Amino acid sequence: MTVIREITLEDPTGALPERFWSAVDVWIEKPHVVNRRLCGMKLCDEREVHEKENLLQVLQDLSKIDVTILSELVATIHCCSQDVHSNLWARNSEGYKILLRSVIPKSSPRYKTSAGKEMIIKDFCNKRATFIPLVEENSEGMLRLKQTNIYQVQLAENASHQWLISVSALCLEDWEADGVIYPKVSWLGAELLSKLAKWSTENKISEFKSTLSLISVEKYNSTYHRLKEQYKEMVKVWPEVTDPEKFVFEDVAIATYLLVLWEEEQIKKSLPEKQSFVDLGCGNGLLVHILTNEGHRGKGIDVRRRKIWDMYGPQTLLEECAIIPGDSFLFPGIDWLIGNHSDELTPWLPVIAARSSYFCRYFVLPCCFFDLYGKYCRKQSKNTQYREYLDFVIEVGSICGFQVEEDTLRIPSTKRVCLIGKERSYSYCDEIHIDEQRKDYINSRQQCSLNVASGTSCFTERNCETSNSTDNINNESSKSCSDERTQVSHDKCNLNTSSSGSWITNFQPREKTEQVRNCASLPRDFINSVVLQVASALLEAGKSQNQSAYKQERAWNKGGTLTLREVAELLSKDTLQKLKNECGGLQTLLKNSHQVFEVQNGNVRIRDWTMLKQSDDCLEKKKKTSTSRRSL
Repeated sequence: MTVIREITLEDPTGALPERFWSAVDVWIEKPHVVNRRLCGMKLCDEREVHEKENLLQVLQDLSKIDVTILSELVATIHCCSQDVHSNLWARNSEGYKILLRSVIPKSSPRYKTSAGKEMIIKDFCNKRATFIPLVEENSEGMLRLKQTNIYQVQLAENASHQWLISVSALCLEDWEADGVIYPKVSWLGAELLSKLAKWSTENKISEFKSTLSLISVEKYNSTYHRLKEQYKEMVKVWPEVTDPEKFVFEDVAIATYLLVLWEEEQIKKSLPEKQSFVDLGCGNGLLVHILTNEGHRGKGIDVRRRKIWDMYGPQTLLEECAIIPGDSFLFPGIDWLIGNHSDELTPWLPVIAARSSYFCRYFVLPCCFFDLYGKYCRKQSKNTQYREYLDFVIEVGSICGFQVEEDTLRIPSTKRVCLIGKERSYSYCDEIHIDEQRKDYINSRQQCSLNVASGTSCFTERNCETSNSTDNINNESSKSCSDERTQVSHDKCNLNTSSSGSWITNFQPREKTEQVRNCASLPRDFINSVVLQVASALLEAGKSQNQSAYKQERAWNKGGTLTLREVAELLSKDTLQKLKNECGGLQTLLKNSHQVFEVQNGNVRIRDWTMLKQSDDCLEKKKKTSTSRRSL
């Protein structure tokens, strides 16, 4: 093995060597995090080799390659004699882990590369992982070693007891790179090793699962590429004020996830037809449009009609209606309920799904933090607010009787975690008991909301009695429940249903007319007067702060710098009151006038347009350097 590069690691917390193996696992399980031309990987097999087992036999079982070839390879990798079996165990008492993975490239017309297999040997005693590419030799799937592209990552201590992490290649001069599955040798040293070094020393544990953990990455990759090509033209004709690229490709990704999830469910449960759905709070309706075009019967409901709805055609069913949790919004004949950034409806999705029918499932992508009654209030600060809110929505689903699963989507959003309720945690005949449990929980959340509004301390412990009752029902259901599925009457187990059919009296859906509160609706004369007043103050401040600048002939008068507080003191009370009614207030107005002002870290200055070309040149140079460094 020839060393490509090595990096000295600082380990003040004593995280090594455990964190080294965690870093290697990230590269094994999520290669797309480093190599952006990959979609992911599929783990085909894994074996642990213990002391009494034959390492070569396991390698031969996984790869189907002649044991003589494997014996020579392992001897070369470990720099030991041909008597591999005895020598390896003489040096290694901790054993090995052998993995076989399929590396999946992104579908791209530019890089037409098929998936490639790779065998990985994790040598725990010697703290090294060896990556051995395997190439299909014929149509029957027979594999052969691609010896030119074998590489190894290793952690070791030097004479000064410093940790070193290195990457080495078996045949450095004969390395064959395709820019996708087989990157350049320089990339291994510059990018891969740098990432592994960083992950090996940081003590950061993700709060969320890896992306696409519940579905096939291969199916997702091919479906996403097809849908992206099919709907990419919508970016050019997007009639809404929202960012078309973000919303189009985000909905394409969500639709792809649901299509793959439903396809796998249909195969597993032998469903006779494609699943039906209702998207509650469907917004622009693109997700409904895509799912409908893919053969799924469904509709979308939203409180406000969008311009783009008229572009979809009559086959895409979209309904303008305010959704109030209650008997009027139950969907007994629907397979799936969808809540994609559904705001105040998010925690109600599991409740509505649970009460629609025993066979109704749900998919929810939480974004804004809403409780069952109003805004969600944090109970503790141990986790992030996002993580705590996800746990709350999971709790609602669990109380409603679902086995809630969590996954992370690949979408251009900071809120990417979805929650899925596919299976129930109780038997069909226990529906009445579970619905009483839902009712008690919802009432407890209302009381908690009232306590928060009045400033009273809210009961933060979870409803232990409710949780225990769930366990008791689950334990007894298998003994007492027969296979007969009699219809459960909702009249006997309604929540506090009012005469209008709603379950709660103070639920507030979002307004039908969306209020614009970003200073854009303010009168133009008012905006111009504020801009002129602030600009004049900045120019005046510059006379005292930068006297020398005015002595230079034809110099750009960029004025001085004022804090936001100082700017606010310049304005009248009436002006400040008008700005206070807008989201962001004064700062928003100044940022909207970005052609005049530059607002950074609470300071305001006049934008210096003479720096624009210099900044562009610097950015272009940095971009070229980055592209060259990251070249695969």
